[in-house]
Amino acid sequence: MRTLTLTHRIDGDGPPLILLNGGLMSITAWDPFIPALSQRRRVIRCDFRGQLRSSGPHPTSFDEHARDVVDLMDSLGIETAHWVGVSFGALVSMVAAARHRDRVSQLTVITATERTDERMRREAAEGRELAESAAAGGEGGAEMVRRIFAQTWSEQWLARQPAGFLEARMQQVAALPREFFAGSAAILALLEDLDFTPFLGDITAPTLVIGGADDRVFPPGHSRAIADLIPGATLEIIEGTGHGLLFERAERVLELLA
Repeated sequence: MRTLTLTHRIDGDGPPLILLNGGLMSITAWDPFIPALSQRRRVIRCDFRGQLRSSGPHPTSFDEHARDVVDLMDSLGIETAHWVGVSFGALVSMVAAARHRDRVSQLTVITATERTDERMRREAAEGRELAESAAAGGEGGAEMVRRIFAQTWSEQWLARQPAGFLEARMQQVAALPREFFAGSAAILALLEDLDFTPFLGDITAPTLVIGGADDRVFPPGHSRAIADLIPGATLEIIEGTGHGLLFERAERVLELLA
């Protein structure tokens, strides 16, 4: 019998809204969104197993991650909710919307892909190897973080940040404990063989797909493919931003969620 509960936080009251992290995120990354969202929603955010605050054996499938979130809903007495996922969290949310349709009342997919192509799979494998090195006490962590951050932020947004912003963020993440990198390796491994095209058509929840016009991780054509595959989905491509659009264009994301 499953008893694991993900580390989570709850803010506000109202219809439940679940926020799901990207691969290198943790629940505190959502802090800027909470004041606005919690005014009208019961906002639940959690770390996946393998992220900073949730322990336990690392899932070996997206179905396991989706089941973890459904189990969290059960523990909180939540029957159905609006799921909002970014990047890795968006992938988990799509699996949940297809496999656990009665638990997802609405779906918002931010900077995701319907499948990984050869380039994505190669980069995921390289990142996994670096994370495994860091988890074993090696020096791969800094290089893994550098590669991911280099693709996450748009040049326009980085130009507006304080001097040394990127280097400081890289150092912060690279200094995290070995367990974090072991979890990152498990998350990256799931991208090495990903194809959701056979079941995205099973999603029945009203769906909004948000992509960045300059996304280098999951280019906007993949957001369009998701919207084409999910019946009735709405697509919003935000100009002048990349994979980090959740933070680069936070005000626009809040407008769309509202």
